[in-house]
Amino acid sequence: MAEAADFQGTTPSPARRWLRRTGALLAAAPLLAGLLQLHSATSAEAAGQTSVKDASGSGSVAVAVDSLTPNLPTEGDTLTVSGTVTNNGRQTVTGAHVGLRLGPKLATRSAVDDAAGGGDSLRGATGTEVGGKYVEKFAKLTPGVAQQFSISVPVDKLDLGSDGIYQFAVSLNGQTSAEPWDQVLGIQRTFLPWQPQEADTKTKTTFLWPLISTVHMTAETGSNEQQTPVFLNDDLAKEISPGGRLDEMLSLGKDLDVTWVIDPDLLASVDAMTRSYRVRTGDNTTAVGTHQAVAKQWLADLQTAVADKEVVALPFADPDVASLAHNGTSVTGSLSHLKDATDVVANTVEPILHVKPATDFAWPVDGAVDPSIVKVATSAGADQVIARSDSLQETGGLPYTPSAARPIGGGTTAVVADARLSTAFQGDLTKASAGTLAVQRFLAQSLALDLQSDKQRSIVVAPQRMPTTGQAQAMAAAITALEGGTWSDAQQLTSAAKAKPDPGATTKVPSTTAYPSSLRRQELPRSAFEAIAATQDKLDNFTVVLSDESRVVTPFGRATNRGMSTSWRGRPEAAQSFRTNVEDHLNVLADQVKLIDKSPTKLSGRSATIPVTVQNNLVQGVGHLVLRLTSTNPTRLQVGGHAYDEQQVTVSGGHAQTVKFTTSAKANGQATLVAQLYTEDGQEYGQPVTFDVKVTEFTATVMLVIGGGFLLLVLAGFRMYTQRKRAAAREAEEDGPDEAGDAADGPENPEGPDDRLTEESGTDARADEPEQPSDPTPDTASESADPSATGERVDR
Repeated sequence: MAEAADFQGTTPSPARRWLRRTGALLAAAPLLAGLLQLHSATSAEAAGQTSVKDASGSGSVAVAVDSLTPNLPTEGDTLTVSGTVTNNGRQTVTGAHVGLRLGPKLATRSAVDDAAGGGDSLRGATGTEVGGKYVEKFAKLTPGVAQQFSISVPVDKLDLGSDGIYQFAVSLNGQTSAEPWDQVLGIQRTFLPWQPQEADTKTKTTFLWPLISTVHMTAETGSNEQQTPVFLNDDLAKEISPGGRLDEMLSLGKDLDVTWVIDPDLLASVDAMTRSYRVRTGDNTTAVGTHQAVAKQWLADLQTAVADKEVVALPFADPDVASLAHNGTSVTGSLSHLKDATDVVANTVEPILHVKPATDFAWPVDGAVDPSIVKVATSAGADQVIARSDSLQETGGLPYTPSAARPIGGGTTAVVADARLSTAFQGDLTKASAGTLAVQRFLAQSLALDLQSDKQRSIVVAPQRMPTTGQAQAMAAAITALEGGTWSDAQQLTSAAKAKPDPGATTKVPSTTAYPSSLRRQELPRSAFEAIAATQDKLDNFTVVLSDESRVVTPFGRATNRGMSTSWRGRPEAAQSFRTNVEDHLNVLADQVKLIDKSPTKLSGRSATIPVTVQNNLVQGVGHLVLRLTSTNPTRLQVGGHAYDEQQVTVSGGHAQTVKFTTSAKANGQATLVAQLYTEDGQEYGQPVTFDVKVTEFTATVMLVIGGGFLLLVLAGFRMYTQRKRAAAREAEEDGPDEAGDAADGPENPEGPDDRLTEESGTDARADEPEQPSDPTPDTASESADPSATGERVDR
């Protein structure tokens, strides 16, 4: 009102100015208060955002649970949790303590999966801390330094309720200089299965314990009678030595109620190591193997471990049936290799382990199946295929996990392993904390499965084919805890396969397009099966000429199986190298039987014999070979009266044989001959030998000219002879009357009886004379069995 009473252009009085200022302050007070509240809210919101940001991560302190015992506590037990806490932040944590927290009960298997996904996240439920004296305190945690803890608490202090799976956590509380208040800085969640009483209906659980390795043996063997094998490297010796992966698998598995799944190739390889063997050290060098004692001990321990256990033998070298189904069936002969790998099992496993294995199971990679895989897997005699539930998925809406056995048509049973349980031990489990979490998660899933229904069910666990040492140790810990638990009984694989199928379970095999692309990318390509087929063709062509084909068929047959092994997945370069080495070694052996090269040859006359030599540098004899010598120009030079001629060849080991062919010349000039070995069924064997023959035949015209010239020489000689006789007669006539009388008679009878006798006697005397240097020489050399040298004449 004061301001309203002022007139424009006048100066307000001091009282009025005071009133105006007081009014302004009173009017601005609410606005100032609002601004202060807005600033406070903004600061609080900023602080809240910082808190949320921290909560979205895993905290500044890492909590590792290295041990939780017992894995399955019961009433009256004391639970002991041990591990480490590590300050990963930049500031020292003070007033810290490690505590145990019991979270909510998880009702389903999916809930277990969800909880496992955020095991170390500060976001989400942390549960109620047991507190009290069941904590371990730390005055400070220095950045980067790990501190150990161990807390024991009676189970009854956890206030566990009804049976089920409880989320269980270990947390680290403390404060920093930047945030000086008590808060959770790190946490690790796991599971605490709680089933103190025996379950009314127990799940029957089958756990497969695989003894499978990569390929270790080559196709090479020594030339001695024992055929000393050659190994790719010394990796197998490391695996079966104390502390090695396979030694650990054996040591752990011998005390477990499991079904052993064994690759016969592993047994054959270790058995070969018990005797003399060699190890490849370079492209063309090997060294003597020295781990016979280790191999003998490992086999002896394995024989003891499986003496009263079920053993399932896979086909030899664990062929990749999925790769074969998708890329190999169109290559001739590929399926026969799978049959061979199956047939050899009985003669491999039983003589070594002294137990009769089950051989009617096929196990595709990761249990992934489609119609083509099932067809190939059963083509070699298997009528039970080990699949997995993430491949043959349930579509019937069952509220529980059904039994493993499913009839899928054609008399084939799919034994569907549980995917959650089978994949529980994948990943890096070298750290104790990772193994402990895997064990507890496995046990939680197993109990959750059992609590789904009161129906009796048979469940199969099929882990990865080649577990690491850490994975094997976690698997063994889980099986041991499960065997001591209250809701599961062990069962053999054959029993699980024969269990009554659940009528509501899915039996439809997924389509080929549903096969996981990640697995398809790892498959053996079609080119791999084509290379195997090419090598097999060469092997077949080679073995038919051998006197003892078993020395070659056995090592190369097993090498062919190894070339199709599942273990090559993810290692395409190594797989290609192995197949190439097998083919190269076969070529080396086949080339030991060959034709000796010939140099150009001269042929004089109408006919001659040409030698061709077959060399056998093998330790065994060869036969069933045919040597064919062919003329490329039969109008000039024929072999055996035709364009070619053939002869059977048999050569002892380490020897050579020379085969002679009769040739006939039809015209002068150069002709080319081709020598080639063939098997008796007409297949070419080895490389041909080509050489030229220069024909210098004496024709009829040439012979007439030579004969005419010789006749002229004879007549000239006779003329000279008669002239000498007449000259001698004239000389005698001049010397005396008698001689003159004789001379007078001479002209009347120039060729009297005496002259004719002299000619005849002269002719007879000439026939008895030795051969003169001027006589013509033979036109061919004497017969020789030696291979022809440069420029030599061949036998006529």
